[in-house]
Amino acid sequence: MEIIELARTIRERDPARPTWFEAVTCYAGLQAVLMHRLAHALYRRGFKALARAVSHTNRFITGIEIHPGARIGRRLFIDHGMGVVIGETAEIGDDVLIYHGVTLGGLSLANRAGPGGKRHPTIGDGVAIGAGAQVLGPIRVGDGARIGANAVVATEVPAGETVIGIPARPPHEHRIMPARAAPAPSPGYGLLDQPCDPVGEEIATLRAEVAALRAEMATLKRHQAGVPAAE
Repeated sequence: MEIIELARTIRERDPARPTWFEAVTCYAGLQAVLMHRLAHALYRRGFKALARAVSHTNRFITGIEIHPGARIGRRLFIDHGMGVVIGETAEIGDDVLIYHGVTLGGLSLANRAGPGGKRHPTIGDGVAIGAGAQVLGPIRVGDGARIGANAVVATEVPAGETVIGIPARPPHEHRIMPARAAPAPSPGYGLLDQPCDPVGEEIATLRAEVAALRAEMATLKRHQAGVPAAE
């Protein structure tokens, strides 16, 4: 029975370790998935207006907006959930973890775009998506990939890869120093075992370049003035 499977997933993956009663009655993510099952069944049978009504009720109750056309696999865990938006042609695999504020959205305003009308991302099995992340367009996020909090993903993410930042890239492409390995547990709100500020690191890189240019200018000035370089 799916409600038991979802509740078991919540109890296993949520550090708060809720009771069975709490998992069933107090987790909006579980309720949103169950209501989406009904909306999706109606949508596939052609009752689109009724399906949208169920979806709208789902959003009103849970704060999670899932288009009835979206395809969702088993054991999806939407933690907290408020502000999650999942588009019509999105596909989500099994054992996926999604935090609040995540958007699985499109980049095209056309009613249908891409092969087979695909406008939204496909999320592989076991993917974890941090809070506030935006995954956009008909791209694929490979099995076991991890997307950091507030990342903006608009290109393919290979299986098992971790991406962070805007635009989303692997951590070592953001850092000046080599990145340490990401931890195995749930990504929570950041994914890494140390603070990562891509914008701050870009500023630090620019400051280092400016300092190097100033040193070079000072050397040139001394050379022009006939002052010997310091040993």
